[in-house]
Amino acid sequence: MRWRGKWATQNEKVGELVLIAYPYLLIAFAFCVLLGFGLGRYRDASFQNRGEALISKTIQANFAPPNFHLLNHITLQLQDGTTQVDHILVSKFGVFVIETKDYKGWIFANSKQATWTQVVFGRKFRFQNPIFQNMRHVQAVEKLLDFLPSSAIKSLVVFVGKAEFKTEKPPGVYAISELINYQQGHTEEVLSLNRVQFCVGRLETTRLAITRQTDLAHLQSLERRLGRKKLN
Repeated sequence: MRWRGKWATQNEKVGELVLIAYPYLLIAFAFCVLLGFGLGRYRDASFQNRGEALISKTIQANFAPPNFHLLNHITLQLQDGTTQVDHILVSKFGVFVIETKDYKGWIFANSKQATWTQVVFGRKFRFQNPIFQNMRHVQAVEKLLDFLPSSAIKSLVVFVGKAEFKTEKPPGVYAISELINYQQGHTEEVLSLNRVQFCVGRLETTRLAITRQTDLAHLQSLERRLGRKKLN
């Protein structure tokens, strides 16, 4: 029976070590999350276009940590290639997946059509329905944050620039001037602060590196997936 007593003593020592180390492990995890968040903000600034930079500036000026965490230029690996999300705003009020469009001229839109039309000085240009485009982004985020209910992840398309809608603006599509009111309208807390930090940590550790090589590989992935159609 002596060996049983020795085994029990060893188990007690292991348990004591785990209890002692646990707070330090939590601190280390929190540090990694914050470090990843800080590095992410530093890295993605130089890879944003004018419209994306304007959205980032607007959000950061009005929605600050710890209740809100903004990630920009997020490239995620999928089974059939990659997908690139302009912005993901993680907050206690939900996870907002944002597609930015910096357009001018007249916009003719229909939420059910595959393409929309931009008219500039009488010239027409077709571009992919951004609601459909962002749907792929939302699905990628839902899969990554599979511990959240789908209702907590929301799709948002924001137009910056001088675009004017000549048709009724589809649901889920906003001008940048409407963005702040839209976000402030979400007052029901659906995520705890710990859950917010966990979401940010998973996104930061899963996203691909923000490099020119990543962007080039993403464009090549799009060409393969869309059969070398014109991309917008």
